[in-house]
Amino acid sequence: QDPTAAHYMFQDDPFMMPKNAANSRLFSLSKESGRNAAKYIIKQFPQYFDKTFSEPNVACLMPETLTPQIEGVSEEALKERIHLRKVKDSVDLFDQLTQAGTPVSLETTNSLLDLLCFYGDGESMEMEKEEEDKENLEEPGEKASEQKTPKRQFQRGSKWREDNNAERIFKIMPERNAHSYCTMIRGMVKHGASAKAYDMYIDLLNERHKADVHTFNALITAVPYLKDKFLERWELAKVFLTHMAQQEVQPNVLTFNALLKTLRRCGALGRNMSLLVIREMEALDIEPSLATYDHILSMFYRSADLQPPNIISEVLDEVGKKSFTPQDPYDVLEVCIKCYKNLTGLLQCCDLKDIKLAYRLNKAMEKGDNWKFLDMDRLNAYWSKFFSLLCMMEQIDVVLKWYKEMSFSVFYPTPKNILDLLQALDAANHLEVIPSVWEDMKQLGFQKRHDLLEELLSLMSREQHPAEVQLAFAKCAEDIKAVHEQSGREQAPLEWRGSTLGHVVLLFSRAGRTQDAWNVMERFQQINRIPPDHVMNEFLNSAKQSKCPDEAIKLVKLAASFGLPSFQELKSRTEKEFELSEKQK
Repeated sequence: QDPTAAHYMFQDDPFMMPKNAANSRLFSLSKESGRNAAKYIIKQFPQYFDKTFSEPNVACLMPETLTPQIEGVSEEALKERIHLRKVKDSVDLFDQLTQAGTPVSLETTNSLLDLLCFYGDGESMEMEKEEEDKENLEEPGEKASEQKTPKRQFQRGSKWREDNNAERIFKIMPERNAHSYCTMIRGMVKHGASAKAYDMYIDLLNERHKADVHTFNALITAVPYLKDKFLERWELAKVFLTHMAQQEVQPNVLTFNALLKTLRRCGALGRNMSLLVIREMEALDIEPSLATYDHILSMFYRSADLQPPNIISEVLDEVGKKSFTPQDPYDVLEVCIKCYKNLTGLLQCCDLKDIKLAYRLNKAMEKGDNWKFLDMDRLNAYWSKFFSLLCMMEQIDVVLKWYKEMSFSVFYPTPKNILDLLQALDAANHLEVIPSVWEDMKQLGFQKRHDLLEELLSLMSREQHPAEVQLAFAKCAEDIKAVHEQSGREQAPLEWRGSTLGHVVLLFSRAGRTQDAWNVMERFQQINRIPPDHVMNEFLNSAKQSKCPDEAIKLVKLAASFGLPSFQELKSRTEKEFELSEKQK
């Protein structure tokens, strides 16, 4: 892989190559938005896409046919509309068949229930993609009360309406089998009606039917919405597991992930039981997915006082051995993000300082196609945390090597990354690299961030450097001065600060650019700030080396106008160190 190349999604359009994380997010979302808009147009106006001009016709490259081909009221027409996911048309056609007294087979009715329970009475193109609130997944604090607000029949975000089409069709079915009940249960859980799903499960048992593994998985996921207390949740989950064993339903990885997801909301009890769940998975020879490790880390690393030292290490041992394939909707590399989140927290507490652990995590992320589980935002967040750890704990040569290979291709540094890099350069006394960091800051669009400018200028102006380095620093100071003096309708100038002016004057003075230094010095009077004594002395030294007595006299007048105590000292130095004409005296 070319370390200088942008992400593959941008390579077909050089104009869309992002320059920072904000551009990367905007461009990737824009591209996906355009793709979704194209799909919407094809689905909304299929009549404009029903002609085939390609020769030969490659069916897999053509838009899917979404216009029903079978006319009339028949079961075949109903099957076609179900296949095309036309929710409203399917319900209308089913009602017409029922009113005409035409029997509909159990298989077709179950297919219609599948469609309704999946989309929740809404058209497929209008169904919103809902992500479960992360806060609902997290376990409550140790001192939090187990008793929550009274249970509601529908949890937040519910879309399951009373007596909707799915319930209505289910009630009028002359015959129902296990598939009918299981579909209803899964649909109710999916759309927030957990209490109704549990009642439906009781009806299934009363009718002596057996649920499938997917239905049990949905019921286990709904447990936190059915019970309030931690112990009650665990007991109900065990009931479902017992029923699975009695009905000879073989659990899968999704079953255990659903159980761990429920245990995340069971406090300390959940942490204790989660280890038993993992052992049970091993006994049944079921391979964990990434979501499994995500749930484990979330339970054990919620706060700084809950840190079993071996959990992260053991998880990395397991993750590093294999390349994962998606098995669970939550199979994203949140493991990596959580590991780094907890590593940085532990580092700040001085509880864990193990750079080898960070490298192990990175090796696991890069193994096989594991990196594909991270979208653009998560990938950038991952590398950002990794780079911050490098700056904190690694040698500067290694940090710069990683920075050169990663920045602007693998990830786009954040302001915190730049700040960490500047602090690492300061600790290693490698300040000569700062000009190249400034060029990167300009490309990233960070040239107007006061915190970064202040850190950059303070490092460059803190002490004297060799002439070549001082010239490079003065060039950076010139760019920063230009940023503060930008004019234009779209570019508001950055407001000068006293400390910023002082740093810029020092850098110009040490580089022998006395006139530029004086131009900045005059800004002190314009913004009603007083220049520090060491800045004025440094400027006077530059004027002496450049043999510019006029600038020295201007400085003395500036000090006099401010009424500074150092006025007399500056005046006497000017008289002694400069050859002044009678007029100048």
